[in-house]
This record gives sequence, C-alpha cells and structure tokens, in this order.
Amino acid sequence: MKEKKIYSLLGLATRSRNIVSGEFMTEKAIKSGTAHLVIVSEEASENTKKMFFNMCDFYQVPIFVFGKKEDLGHSMGKALRASVAVTDSGFAKSLTKLLNE
Repeated sequence: MKEKKIYSLLGLATRSRNIVSGEFMTEKAIKSGTAHLVIVSEEASENTKKMFFNMCDFYQVPIFVFGKKEDLGHSMGKALRASVAVTDSGFAKSLTKLLNE
C-alpha cells in the first residue's frame, strides 16, 4: 500500500516537472542544489549507491534506497531508472514521510 503511494507521488511529481532522473541528471540536481530528495534503486550497483550516498552526504540532501529500477521508471512513464532526484520541497517532504514509515 505504502509503495503504491510512493510510486503515484513520483508519477505526480514527474507530470508537474518536479523530478529529474538518470545518473547524470540526478548528479547535476544534487550539485546545483535543486535536489530536495534523492531515491536510488535497490538494484543500483554498489558503486552507484556509494557515489550518491557520498554526494548527498556532502551536499546535505536526504537519500533513500527504494524500489526496483523497473518500478521507478514505470512510475515516471519511462524505462529503467536507477536514480531520481525530487526538485520540489513539497513532494520531497511527502515522499520522505512515506519512505520513513
């Protein structure tokens, strides 16, 4: 149930253009300070997870490991996605609350 809510919120955020996805765009959002929350897929490689955890730690962006690549991509109407950055503080707050449950 909780997962469905998270995926539908990701879908809403995508439609309202408050999400960037893919390694390059996620990294760009973190470094430019527009990312309010980062989600990395459970299936992402250890190197990818480590890179994002270090980057988010340095730039003080909350990060969560959640979901399968296919589900993350599907919720945004895209192919496989290993990482997403939420660029809206409202969506980030709602997602953080759900991810912490």
